[in-house]
Amino acid sequence: MAPLWPGRLLLPAARRLGGRLRGSAAALGPPGSGSGARPCSGGGGGGVLRHLLLKLRATGPLTVAEYMREALTNPGQGYYTRRGGVGGDFVTAPEVSQLPGEVVGLWCLSEWMAAGRPAAMQLVELGPGTGALTDDVLRVFKQLASLLSKCDVSIHLVEVSPKLSETQAQMLTGGKVQSNSEDEAAYMKGISKTGIPIYWYRGIQDVPQGYSFYVAHEFLDALPIHKFQRTEKGWREVLVDIDPEAPDQLRFVLSPSSTPATENFIQPEETRDHVEVCPEAGVLIQRLASRIEKDGGAALIADYGHDGTKTDTFRGFRNHKLHDVLKAPGTADLTADVDFSYLRKMAQGKIATLGPIKQREFLKNMGVDLRMQVLLQNSRDSATREQLLHSYDMLMNPKKMGDRFHFFALLPHHRLTPPHKEHNLQSKSPLPPVAGFGELLLK
Repeated sequence: MAPLWPGRLLLPAARRLGGRLRGSAAALGPPGSGSGARPCSGGGGGGVLRHLLLKLRATGPLTVAEYMREALTNPGQGYYTRRGGVGGDFVTAPEVSQLPGEVVGLWCLSEWMAAGRPAAMQLVELGPGTGALTDDVLRVFKQLASLLSKCDVSIHLVEVSPKLSETQAQMLTGGKVQSNSEDEAAYMKGISKTGIPIYWYRGIQDVPQGYSFYVAHEFLDALPIHKFQRTEKGWREVLVDIDPEAPDQLRFVLSPSSTPATENFIQPEETRDHVEVCPEAGVLIQRLASRIEKDGGAALIADYGHDGTKTDTFRGFRNHKLHDVLKAPGTADLTADVDFSYLRKMAQGKIATLGPIKQREFLKNMGVDLRMQVLLQNSRDSATREQLLHSYDMLMNPKKMGDRFHFFALLPHHRLTPPHKEHNLQSKSPLPPVAGFGELLLK
């Protein structure tokens, strides 16, 4: 048995910090350091704030989910739609190092081999950011092309931002893409620098069915959440309203009575006093579960999160620093930790789940220490070595991303439990462990 890491895989040793506006351990406050229910200054938000003030005066308080949606994706002034997610309020792991992308590529290959090497494989990334992770995956696929020589591989990117899709196209194809007609599912297509077809879509529902690996790396933490607070009168939803003492500022308030979201999303067995729920993440998991149950494949979710233990994690980032979530909406990235226990529940038993497992454990199981040794040995100057060590520390240090970032997998039931248990008891070939959640080996 030999490790899957290809010894000759020499990629760029380090990557400059910057890029997609999603979770950076460098900017994190203490775990669970949310905003708290307090009045906040609303100055500087421009169009989004004016729009929200008019809406609040007309219709009353908004849910936190509605507020996030306006602040992040308002068609005219939303944070993502206006800036396209490129600029650097929140650095992602793929921007820090090539290692996360390599790991994802190897994870997909390992699971593809465990499934018997199907003739076709789709890699589907949700929210690809700058395209850095997919770029690293494609390099791994190229270096291990002999394994994939008989497999029809294609890349499918789910991206709503026009600016980000342009950035991804430049990185992955050199800008050689063509737009499709509106009646086609994919709005853009091209060929990667390594010769693999790439397609862009606005939603997961547009991606073709088929054996696929779905990757959501720092994607779910930006989806809108509902927030709930336990009171003496029962559960109440946290809402956003105008501060009566400062008409141009926003504040958090509690709903006077139970809301539809309270009735639908709070479980009877809930023990916490403050809960955040992301319905869009639940819908996404249900869709992925149905696809994986029908077509095979798997999903790998990597994000800041917890297993149903944290409470107030809603926070904002601007210029790599914590930023008041209600201040200047539309100018800061908003995020909340992923509740993996909720994702597991939303899979509804259709598929198996593994994790969450801490990033440092997952990467170590994937052989990242050996990979680092190879990179250091091949680095030619002290600056490169220093950047490699810095990136490794960012990914593995428990106080940075090592313990705060988690991996979570969705897999067909038969991947973990053989369909014929009696036969398996006599079999000399037990199912191989799932990469990252056990030792990664290749026959």
